[in-house]
Amino acid sequence: MPTASGSAVIVAVHATAGALACWALGWTLWDGLAEPGIALAFGVLMAVGELVGRGPDPATGAGREGAPLGVAGALAYALLGEAGGRPTTHGVPQTVAVVLAAGLVGIVPHIARGRGPALDPLARRVLTVGFAATCFQPLYNTGTLGTWVASGPVYPLFLIGLLALTALCDAVLAAALASARTGWPYGPLLRDALRALPGIGSAICATGVVISLATAVAGLWALPVFCLPLLLTQFAFRRFAAVRATYRQTIASLARSTEIAGYTPHGHARRVAALSRAVGRELGLNAPDLDVLEHAALMHDIGQLSLLDPVPDGATAPLPPAEQRRIALLGGAVVRQTGVPAEVAVIVERQADPYRDQPVTARIVRTVNAYDDLSGESAGGALRALERLRLATAQDHDPGVVEALARVLAGGGRAV
Repeated sequence: MPTASGSAVIVAVHATAGALACWALGWTLWDGLAEPGIALAFGVLMAVGELVGRGPDPATGAGREGAPLGVAGALAYALLGEAGGRPTTHGVPQTVAVVLAAGLVGIVPHIARGRGPALDPLARRVLTVGFAATCFQPLYNTGTLGTWVASGPVYPLFLIGLLALTALCDAVLAAALASARTGWPYGPLLRDALRALPGIGSAICATGVVISLATAVAGLWALPVFCLPLLLTQFAFRRFAAVRATYRQTIASLARSTEIAGYTPHGHARRVAALSRAVGRELGLNAPDLDVLEHAALMHDIGQLSLLDPVPDGATAPLPPAEQRRIALLGGAVVRQTGVPAEVAVIVERQADPYRDQPVTARIVRTVNAYDDLSGESAGGALRALERLRLATAQDHDPGVVEALARVLAGGGRAV
């Protein structure tokens, strides 16, 4: 659940987008629809992009941009000054109105599937496209833009620069909304959003520029021709996301082998993985590091399968350091045979080393594993476990990780 300050951020963003949308709709209804054929063509493109593209971003898993074709179409319409050699006059209000209508069509599948409407992406779309149209349409329609960048390569470069600035604004909004809804630190979320821009973000911006320039020369026939590459890329990303989901399920199934064999309590690996990810998020790790951390946490006890006699309750924290390191090294050897990235095996191997010699990911797994081993089910057990970890910070646990764990637990243990 969002905090009070997070709710205020969400309300502020939605209210600003709603005010802009109401102004745009009112203006468009009062003045009438300019170039209805062009508006319909771009509206259909955006709506199709929304319908076929909604889903999480495979690069981050966070759903930052789930409809690249729809976004590219919206940006192209915002930067459209001519169609087939004839000037367009749709302006800023109609641009926002068409984007809003297409976005509302994209909400229908969410409602039909019993999910709440995805208002955050629509609010971001209205604000960012409104920003791009405000920067472009008045300058183009008054001839000021032609005076500044009359011809040659300067005009496309201007469009690319404007879309880069628009993408930056969208990243700021996306990180703010995600932080408000989850309570995660804003800085790492913004960093993840910015790191995603050179990938699918650059493809979206480039496609938007190409569609705008091609439509100015070839007319509306340019839309299906120049949207095809991005559409194919979008389907490839969706398949990549499906492969990543299968990969994660495979790791989770492998991690349950210690539970099935009776070496660890039920749900231990899943709890350690979820809490480790939350602590890593609290410490500012980026999305790829969080994925590696989660996979290592899921398989951190797999070395126990090599033991002749199970450790009582699967708790390795009370064992002597030499025995902990032996189990960790055995686990790392097993992990290296599974085909997961080498970073995962390194974390599993080094989770029992002195914490000052460990990478931060191994420190997190060590501390969270110890907490789950020591806490038990009661609130009192959790408090005692946290106190024991604090007393052991001089030698066994990183004080920064322990305090991050305490903050996560105080906030309800958000672990997504």
